[in-house]
Amino acid sequence: MTDFFTMQPGETAAPLPAGPVRCTGSAAMRRIHRFFLWAYDEAPGLVRSAAAGDTARSTYVGEVLGNFDKVLHIHHEGEDLLMYPQLEERAPACALHIGQMLEQHRQVTQRLEDIEPLRLGWMETADAEDGKELAGRYEDLSAVLNVHLRREVTELMPVVDRVMTEKEVKGVGQHGIDQFDKKFLVSYLGMVLATNPPADRNELFKEIPPPVRLAYRLVGRRLYRKQYSTLFPGRPIPGTL
Repeated sequence: MTDFFTMQPGETAAPLPAGPVRCTGSAAMRRIHRFFLWAYDEAPGLVRSAAAGDTARSTYVGEVLGNFDKVLHIHHEGEDLLMYPQLEERAPACALHIGQMLEQHRQVTQRLEDIEPLRLGWMETADAEDGKELAGRYEDLSAVLNVHLRREVTELMPVVDRVMTEKEVKGVGQHGIDQFDKKFLVSYLGMVLATNPPADRNELFKEIPPPVRLAYRLVGRRLYRKQYSTLFPGRPIPGTL
């Protein structure tokens, strides 16, 4: 089975600066990108799971998707503030690849902005035509992410590993953690863990602040199972920590 994060024919990695590997940014990025790939692969089907007029279902699904959208936006915001400026300064030979990644960020942001009012309206009405359009827009966003999330890892993250420190890379992830309260984090952490292989789950969990880890053990695992079973009734619940 081919790993998703594999360069495709015609793609080229950014020029790799000389010097040793200084951080584990590539591994960390794979872990969060697996969650986004899963979330937006599921998003169109989740929209379609709400029958016309079923506002209870559309409200629940729409809130979850809105949270996915917020996490994605803040993830990119952290990169734009704390990763790409450092790359531009320290790896100027990578300017072309950096520009491509930032343009893809712009494309994702535009799609999220277009989705939001449609999603909010659909949550209130569960209108069939709005649902059809919303599902299509999530399919389009998923297609963009399937390119961007792969290429960012395969083309740019090896450069990050050479020019940024472990502390700096962790700061990019911390930017996202700081934007959410603990209740939100523990309720969604199970999904992030479940979309990663066991070894990566353990490494990801180590990166989470201790109070959030404790809260996840106490209540987060149960919240994850409840949320997953509500989103996907009848499906086996994927294992997690």
